[in-house]
Amino acid sequence: MGAYSSEFLEALKPFAGDVAGAVFAMHGSMSAETELDPEGYLLEESRKILGEEIPIVYTQDIHGVTTAKMLKHADGVAVYHTYPHVDFADTGARAARQLLRMLNDGVKPVIVRVPIPALVRGNQLITETGLFGNQVSYLKKLHDDPRILNAGFQIGNPFTDVPELCSQVLVVTDNDEAFGREVALKTANEFWNNRFAMHADLVPLEESVAKACKMKGPVMFTDAADAPSSGASGDSNAIVAEMIRQKYSRTVLAPIVDASAVVRAVEKGIDGRITVKLGGNLDRRFTPIEVKATVVSVSDGTFPLEKWPSIEHAGPTAVLQSENITFVVFSRPINLVDRAPFYANGLDPKKFHSIIVKSPFCEPEFFDDWCEINLNVDAPGSTSADLPSLGHTICARPMFPLDEGVEFNPEPQVYSRG
Repeated sequence: MGAYSSEFLEALKPFAGDVAGAVFAMHGSMSAETELDPEGYLLEESRKILGEEIPIVYTQDIHGVTTAKMLKHADGVAVYHTYPHVDFADTGARAARQLLRMLNDGVKPVIVRVPIPALVRGNQLITETGLFGNQVSYLKKLHDDPRILNAGFQIGNPFTDVPELCSQVLVVTDNDEAFGREVALKTANEFWNNRFAMHADLVPLEESVAKACKMKGPVMFTDAADAPSSGASGDSNAIVAEMIRQKYSRTVLAPIVDASAVVRAVEKGIDGRITVKLGGNLDRRFTPIEVKATVVSVSDGTFPLEKWPSIEHAGPTAVLQSENITFVVFSRPINLVDRAPFYANGLDPKKFHSIIVKSPFCEPEFFDDWCEINLNVDAPGSTSADLPSLGHTICARPMFPLDEGVEFNPEPQVYSRG
């Protein structure tokens, strides 16, 4: 696996024989060149170090991909109940409560997993307002039942092409397999019945630019196909390129990753004039666009996000003004899930007619609540919601919507280390 896994596992060795239990905080969509199940590998190796007897519970994102190997080497899993994600602390607390119940009350976890051959992206996945929220709300309420140690639903990460990629229900009970099966099957079948409604409603790129130009604004252009928080490079210039082609006259705020352009800006200094090519340095499907710009400001690119408990490190960052377009240029990809990258560089999104947002979903108050419209643009990119366009070659098939006529015959899988 390499340096990262070695560092992780070496850090555990001093605790061998000295811990009563462990909680691992994992995302679930890690990628590695030589291992298709990195988290499963880490849990397997951690179990060897810490021992077979101690309880291990792990946390995961709604977009994680729990695997058989993970469940074989763990006693439970707590999954986020919100999307957009705001329940980080609550998820950790649920994992810790299960661990304490195992240590203090002698509960015996039984995990029931139901994989679903479906991948979905769209507004219906927002847990507060979408259809998917019905399944999550049902599972969340079950935590009031003492038989339930943890219950969650993962919709996988369509941009991670691995063998066990899928959507799935995970129910952890106190030695009650029958109840776990009942809950998991009910939830999985409801989700499957809603699969067609859970597709993103995308607006063609050319149409979105033409439409926005005629609107009062502000207008939010959602470029989910180039969302670094989903794994994209952040250096797509597709929307800006189309704006330039259509001679878009409105003011635009556009984030982009381009380290070489930042170097040029820093060398020139504030108020300096530069000619640079922006975009397409990391993702070669995009052709760099040449712009003449004034350097407005430079920063070190370090700032906290608005709600997520995270400090972002974008590296040297420059604000470039090119006619009606204001570029915020980062040296490396960061989470673009709120307004913090703009605020940190002295820019207020509300003062622009058009804002390009490179995240599939943000908290409503960040943009949607004050924008005239949110245009979910059908732009190219490695995290496009047009899932058949991504070119999966490894995940199990058939898979909705990658294939036609996919059938769902639920087969609960049961895991218990008791």
